[in-house]
Amino acid sequence: MLLWLLLFSGAGCKHQPPPRPDHPRLTSDVRMQDVTFYSASLEREITYRVILPKIVQNAQKLSVVYLLHGGGGDFREWSNDSDVVRFAENGLILVMPEGEPSYYTNSVDRPKDRFEDYIVKDLIADVESRFPVDASRRAIVGVSMGGFGAIKLALKYPELYSFVGALSPAIDVPSRPFSIKRISQYRYHASIFGPWGSQTRKENDPFVLARQVDPGKVPFMFISCGEQEGLLPSNRQFAALLGERKFRFEFHPGPGGHNWDQWNRRLPDLFASLFGHMQGLQVSSK
Repeated sequence: MLLWLLLFSGAGCKHQPPPRPDHPRLTSDVRMQDVTFYSASLEREITYRVILPKIVQNAQKLSVVYLLHGGGGDFREWSNDSDVVRFAENGLILVMPEGEPSYYTNSVDRPKDRFEDYIVKDLIADVESRFPVDASRRAIVGVSMGGFGAIKLALKYPELYSFVGALSPAIDVPSRPFSIKRISQYRYHASIFGPWGSQTRKENDPFVLARQVDPGKVPFMFISCGEQEGLLPSNRQFAALLGERKFRFEFHPGPGGHNWDQWNRRLPDLFASLFGHMQGLQVSSK
């Protein structure tokens, strides 16, 4: 009996992978702060990372860019794997929230995983209570899962953002049909978006949202995708829909796979577009 109990208790334990090493690519002109706060939407504490210029003048308000990580990443991903920090030197506040594998969506099966509400309500409120943010100049940018989240949130809440960027967005996740080859992935997506053909899938599908929203009210979108990615066909289809409906956007297919080598090559163009479309943005003379 004792042996059975020991075996049973051991079988119920989940092995926790060791935390990833944290090696942010900082420069001497920026400072970093990790903030842990209570999210009412998630009913728990959660952490986000902020990188901003080391020196901010009194009463100065800065544009803010929310950077959404991809699947398998965390709130450290952008600072550890990308060269994004150098853009903070030019007068930006970079905010990197923890999104877990949520697709930045309110989960159907897990009522406490309300990650959409957390991003658009709790996170914005907490950031703007602590840092010198110009609330009229918010941008949202993401890679892969985060690119999906950035586009979806901008389509659902266009009044919150002035610019949206998406590198290799997993744009088709809510509309992917069932596949026996990807049954575990399908089941996980169903736990977030609901069953195939459900209303919750439609409410979180960028293709459906882009057909319903007024294009004139949506912020400018910068989208890119590598030519060696399985996501390229769905991104081309989405770009065609944006063009058909006269959204303000640019789409950049190009060489590369689904990785930071490609995404880092895209960052200068993305931030050049961001600086050009965020009206009133003050850029230093570096």
